[in-house]
Formats: sequence, C-alpha cells, structure tokens
Amino acid sequence: MTVLAMRDVWKVYGEGPAEVHALRGVDLSVDAGELVAVMGPSGSGKSTLLTIAGSLEEPTSGEVYVEGAALSAMGRNDRARLRRRSIGYVFQDFNLLAGLTAAENVSLPLELDGVGTRTASAVGLKALEDFGLAERAGSFPDELSGGERQRVAIARALIRNPRLVLCDEPTGNLDHAAAANVASILLDLHRAGDTILVIVTHSAELAARLPARFELRDSRLERAS
Repeated sequence: MTVLAMRDVWKVYGEGPAEVHALRGVDLSVDAGELVAVMGPSGSGKSTLLTIAGSLEEPTSGEVYVEGAALSAMGRNDRARLRRRSIGYVFQDFNLLAGLTAAENVSLPLELDGVGTRTASAVGLKALEDFGLAERAGSFPDELSGGERQRVAIARALIRNPRLVLCDEPTGNLDHAAAANVASILLDLHRAGDTILVIVTHSAELAARLPARFELRDSRLERAS
C-alpha cells in the first residue's frame, strides 16, 4: 500500500524578480514499511518537501496523498486530525515545549486528541522507558543534552504509532556519538514494523544506511545512484 504519494508537486515563494522555486515537479511514492532518505545541500528544498508531505504547508500546485486521501480535499481540521493520528514529525531543532517536562512533551499529543491525563502520562512514561530516558522524565528540555532532547522528540512523534514518520535532519544538531545513537533508534523502529520513515538529511553517513535514497538537485527530486 502506498502511504505517501506526491504528484507533480511545485512550491514557489515570492513573485516576479523575487520568485524562488523550492520544488519543481516532485514525484515520490513511499509504500508501507519503506525507509527513504532525501539528501541535498542546505537550501535545496528538503525541509519544504517534508513540510508539504506532512500537511504543514500547502504546495503551489500538484497533489499530496496520505493513506490514499488527497490533502487538498481536506479542511484545516481534517488535516490537523490526520497529522495527529497518522503522521509523526521529528524536527531538526527538536521543537519541544520549554515549559513542559520530557514526559509532558511526549504525552501532549495524546492529551490534545482527548486521551485522559492519567492514561496519557502512563503511555508517555512507557515511551521514555523504551528510549532509555525513564530517569529524565521529570526534566525540562533545557536540562537535557542534545541527544536526549532528540530522543524525547522521537518518542513524542511515535506516541500514537503513526504510519508515516517524517524526520527533518534528525542527527543534524548532534555530536557523532549521539547522532549514531539516534540513527540506530530510527533503523530499529523501521525493522520492528511497517512504519514508513522519510528522513531528510545532509549526512552521507546516515543516508548510506538507508535502502532508498533520493537527492534534490535544482529543486527536482532524483533517485540517487
């Protein structure tokens, strides 16, 4: 089953002399259980591709389908519901809420979806245990290392067992040891089920570990050799 499909997706910012083409006619199909790397230099459109795939941004033209549903046919509330239930997003800058503990950050998506606080907290704590962070559950983001913050962010992205997980430079802000640890967590996640991972990265080391590799060149997506 194709879980993510992008068909002739274009993204243009600005107008006239200031016009910038971030994506040009991008086509991408990702089936259940696939693990995909999208590579390219800074400014090549990698993050734009991910935000459009995750319905955080709309394309200028073209269509995106998630689990067979066209995003353009959905209203704002329906897209938000889809993101909560079917899409996990791991941000390069972690995007954790500074005023919440690690456990509260992880359980927040469940609470936003109507799960009771006690149940959400228990699920969040179990997720942190799975990532080796049980003892850091009560710590705030600024009390965690970069690698710990990224693991919390991944746990939050996975808390609802999404079919599609989008990772924006998940190892980009980490030292070598922490980056290797996060990469192993993502690869182990993929091996454990049929979750799709689309990982945007400029790390050749990480990309080499992924079976399907694409590269953005001049805003066009090509399969890497």
